[in-house]
Amino acid sequence: MNEMNEWIQTWHEAATTTLGLFWMAFWAFGLGYLISSMIQVFVTRKRMKQSMGDAGAKSIFLGTFFGFISSSCSFAALATTRSLFTKGAGLIPSLAFLLASTNLVIELGIVIAVFLGWQFVVGEYVGGLVLILLMWVLVRVTRSKCLVEQAREHARAQEDRTDEDDIPDWKELITSREGWRQVANRYIMEWKMVWKDVTVGFTVAGIIAAFVPQSFFQMLFVGSGTDNPQFWQILLQSIVGPIAAFFTFIGSMGNIPLAAVLYGNGVSFAGVMAFIFSDLVVLPVLRIQAKYYGWKMAMYIMGVFLVVLVVTALILHYIFLFFDLLPSAENVKSITDREFFVIDYTFFLNLLFIGVSIFFLIWKWRTVGFVNSNDATFSERLLLWLAILAFSWLMGGLVMLPVLT
Repeated sequence: MNEMNEWIQTWHEAATTTLGLFWMAFWAFGLGYLISSMIQVFVTRKRMKQSMGDAGAKSIFLGTFFGFISSSCSFAALATTRSLFTKGAGLIPSLAFLLASTNLVIELGIVIAVFLGWQFVVGEYVGGLVLILLMWVLVRVTRSKCLVEQAREHARAQEDRTDEDDIPDWKELITSREGWRQVANRYIMEWKMVWKDVTVGFTVAGIIAAFVPQSFFQMLFVGSGTDNPQFWQILLQSIVGPIAAFFTFIGSMGNIPLAAVLYGNGVSFAGVMAFIFSDLVVLPVLRIQAKYYGWKMAMYIMGVFLVVLVVTALILHYIFLFFDLLPSAENVKSITDREFFVIDYTFFLNLLFIGVSIFFLIWKWRTVGFVNSNDATFSERLLLWLAILAFSWLMGGLVMLPVLT
């Protein structure tokens, strides 16, 4: 009976930790999605498809820049990348766009700052640029022109032919009711795209923080918890990070609290950064890439991304080590012991963005309503059921302990 009570106590702790982590991050999500929505609505991308036709420095710079201003979740970025590629953009600029739009992301940086600290924010943005540079070199050396053309034809056969180049001037939009209505719609769509990832990711983070002992992390991430891990241990952790991320089914936004748990349990800076960078090598992304370009190109892109993210994580780790800037894990070691629900700046910022979110939700409902899509992929349906299970788990964990006591 005592064991059952202890298990229920831990269940309650896991559920409370999940809600607390989300409470810490809600305003950061809201602020990030508001900024991202404004950029997507007010910044025209009419010339984007015409400016990325080769693999020169200018096209890659434009691909990176357009990716940054189009920052979005992995699945939306995949669709936009396919559109660019089918319209004639080169493979390297297209992949630069994809990496930039998922790593040079405003909202991701804000959430990382909340959970992990400034070193990881710098690592995310500097690492995003290094990822693109390394990808450029590796693809130039290894790409097959025949494979690229086959993938382009495969993508063209899969693509919806709707063109969205007719975008009004941003100056007109930013001063109009219609422009801000579009911002509201985009803000709600951003939440719609990630709520399942966020729900599952935060729930998994709470479960791991409460139930999984530190010894498990030391076994999985060899060398974790030691003061001076050797190079081969850092390398192995950088490889294990993406492997762990591959099976999470979760995008980068949902993985950040889990990354905080990993770092709090002694995983190295390189291992955590590799885990964060792995949003484009998870299983659902691989399946979508295969649908767009065929399995050969999907596996090639995944192989390229795996190599460059591991190398990037190692470069960042040793640069930070050289300058004695590696962060301390002290702030995240006791994540289940944090006092989440207090009256501080987080409380007031959350109230603000709860109000903004409700206002935008009502505005979208009254103007365009809500469209239920029945063409969700298998991975999206699976993620939906996992999100429903996560909600059930949280409700049970919150209710059971008060009932017993």
